[in-house]
Amino acid sequence: MKKSLLFSLSIFVLGLCVAPRAEAQNIQLYYDAGRNCATSTVEMFRPDSFGSTFFFTDFDYAPKSIGAYWEIARELNFWQESKVDWLSVHVEYNGGLNTAAGSFNNAWLAGLTYSGHSKDFSKTWSISAMYKLIPGTKDALGRGQAHNFQITGVWGINFAKGWCSFSGFADFWREIRVWQDTEFIFIAEPQFWVNLNKIKGWDKVNLSVGCEIELSNNFVDRGFACNPCVGLKWTFN
Repeated sequence: MKKSLLFSLSIFVLGLCVAPRAEAQNIQLYYDAGRNCATSTVEMFRPDSFGSTFFFTDFDYAPKSIGAYWEIARELNFWQESKVDWLSVHVEYNGGLNTAAGSFNNAWLAGLTYSGHSKDFSKTWSISAMYKLIPGTKDALGRGQAHNFQITGVWGINFAKGWCSFSGFADFWREIRVWQDTEFIFIAEPQFWVNLNKIKGWDKVNLSVGCEIELSNNFVDRGFACNPCVGLKWTFN
């Protein structure tokens, strides 16, 4: 799976950044050349007067299994007109299942997010430091370690007069895995998109074509893994 299943959003997950005031909803479809499977992603970002909400869901269509992953995050910022509008309270839930591997552990997160942007919002970024509760986690000896942490960074860059976008996220967290040699996990998923609505006469064709690189260490596989993906994205205005 993507993100904490081998997702991601893109996060175009730049949706976690509180600063922009534009809404974003999109559907993505990927072919994962490294794992020889398809993944679809639906995501939404919506700001309001109290902060912002972001969610996505992934479906992973492997040859012998189907998996699903769900994540929803809320940024709380009641002080948007103050000098510390760059700081927000972050709460999040994620979990999923797989027809071959069974259910994945539910995770509950809470912490603080620092976010920022350029003057024209062509560049956005955020970093979150969070406490992560994973009630079902156990090691090979059956010992639990529910209390963990996670650090997440997110970025989004639009350039070449809107023709291209570079976005992604990086996660580093602690979680006991029965089949892993270490309890520390890292994943990152940078994405590059070419936005076809910049073609003359295609202004209503909100289709992007691009690629994603899924980078991980001790996530699904032991050690380092790199899975290249190609994809399509349709953005709803």
